[in-house]
Amino acid sequence: MRTTIKLDEDIAAAIEQMRRDEGIGPSQALNRLARAGLSAPRDLPQFRQTTFEGRLLIDVSDIGEALEIAEGPEHR
Repeated sequence: MRTTIKLDEDIAAAIEQMRRDEGIGPSQALNRLARAGLSAPRDLPQFRQTTFEGRLLIDVSDIGEALEIAEGPEHR
């Protein structure tokens, strides 16, 4: 597949460094870097929802009013 993309400077530098070090073309270098990123382990912390205990400070029966109080009159 052929397409045109705009690379950030650090990505372009990594591609150029790999090209020089390994004597490969830009497409091959980009593909190797992309595959390495796709196969990298993703050690994300487990999400844990916490709940609020106590008395609410605003009435949330009217969501529009609650948002206006919490975020201001320009909340939309």
